[in-house]
Amino acid sequence: MVTRRNFMLGAAGLAATAALPNQAWLKELKKEYSNVLMFVVDDLNDWIEPLGGHPNTKTPNISRLASDATIFENAHAPAPLCGPSRTAVLTGLTPNQSGIYMHIEDDKIRKVNDATANSIFMSQYFKMHGYYTAGIGKIFHQAAAPGSFDVYGGRGGGKGGFGPRPEKRMNWDRKGTSTDWGAFPESDEMMPDYQAAEWLSDQLSMKHDKPFFLVGGFIRPHVPWHVPQKWFDMHPKEDIVLPPYVASDLDDVPEIAKRISYWPSMPTTDWAIETDQWRDIIQAYLACVTFVDACIGKVLDALEDSEYADNTAIVLWGDHGYHLGEKGRFSKGDLWERSTRTPLIIKPAKNAKQQRITQPVNLMDIYPTMVSLAGLPKNPAVTGNDLTQLIDNPGIEWPYPTLTTYGPNNHSLRDERYRYIRYEDGSEELYDHTNDTMEWNNLALDPRYNSVKEKLKAYLPTEHAPWTPYSGHKGNEYFKKLTLEAQELMEL
Repeated sequence: MVTRRNFMLGAAGLAATAALPNQAWLKELKKEYSNVLMFVVDDLNDWIEPLGGHPNTKTPNISRLASDATIFENAHAPAPLCGPSRTAVLTGLTPNQSGIYMHIEDDKIRKVNDATANSIFMSQYFKMHGYYTAGIGKIFHQAAAPGSFDVYGGRGGGKGGFGPRPEKRMNWDRKGTSTDWGAFPESDEMMPDYQAAEWLSDQLSMKHDKPFFLVGGFIRPHVPWHVPQKWFDMHPKEDIVLPPYVASDLDDVPEIAKRISYWPSMPTTDWAIETDQWRDIIQAYLACVTFVDACIGKVLDALEDSEYADNTAIVLWGDHGYHLGEKGRFSKGDLWERSTRTPLIIKPAKNAKQQRITQPVNLMDIYPTMVSLAGLPKNPAVTGNDLTQLIDNPGIEWPYPTLTTYGPNNHSLRDERYRYIRYEDGSEELYDHTNDTMEWNNLALDPRYNSVKEKLKAYLPTEHAPWTPYSGHKGNEYFKKLTLEAQELMEL
């Protein structure tokens, strides 16, 4: 990798140069540093063409991006829920470091503790080095944290941020979730993701005097699974292949695993089978994925038509995985493969080529990697591995299993072969992905695998920040209790 000149501007330096956009240092900065374009896609699991996650999926534009990019086939989220996962990626602090284990309002992140108060959001780090930063859509949990971008284009989506919505729900009317599915509205132009793609395209058509850090936070395929009819037509219901499901799947998991993953407002697979709605749900999810793929394609077209096509690094990631009938559920929020595995595709600005990485990586690695690809100095306060090592040399030894945390001291570790889960009460799960990709057979009690468990246990975190009262999960009784306890302690 080419080593670029590194320098940092302090706050005073930024203030002094902000009024002088034509100074020589800005021209030199634009010449030397890569632009960054980031796509953050809500609830996007591995059902994209480059990962082969579902036979009916149609994602030609993500495939186009992947055609000359690095596809991380074994990428996992720091948390299996939107709020804590995004906060971790964008602050560089894992949930066990920050205490943000569940959802949090964007303007509360800085109030949690000294670690979050002193963290530098990824976008801010690029701004500190002279970048123009701009974003639109759902980037943090709600929108964009205060002060995180020079320009923020809004989130859209009406009340709740996931619209537009029909006057009445179509298929699922439970409180505590936006879950629903069906063809709505009439046109793409009414969808916030379409509007976000237009906004991003406009940004790419502008003349920029600085390198840019540009982020698009796309809402679909987050529920409700509503997109116009034409996207449903691309996935005929009669052709839909259902995911594998075993009704007794959870018989060999610890009781705590069932408790922390229980989400009563979400559909169960048994309900979907009994009501003959399973294929309808899969069709709707796939329609949403194909729709958001088209929105991403619109932005990629704009980049290719711009003057920035040859000097822009691109990263696409989903914030976690999603079950669509596997393990009896339609949701996220657990420590199994379907909730933790997520797309991660990175295209360097220069010397890009298609390659596949099977070593385990984490979304926490995005921050240090994009900083490195841009040629900026390392932020030493950020957790994560610089993946340029793997991009430059996929065959190197990579000893790091990837960590996912769901609540205090509930962790999952994934290496190239095994998933090891340890809960706060000491109970365990272990799965061998060489012959059990659906994680149906818990091997944790088999003494033949004790050495495997001991090896992975060495990577469990020893730091467990207390649950912040600013973070909570209303949809699960186990975590709702922890939220209330934390809030009561704050009031004492």
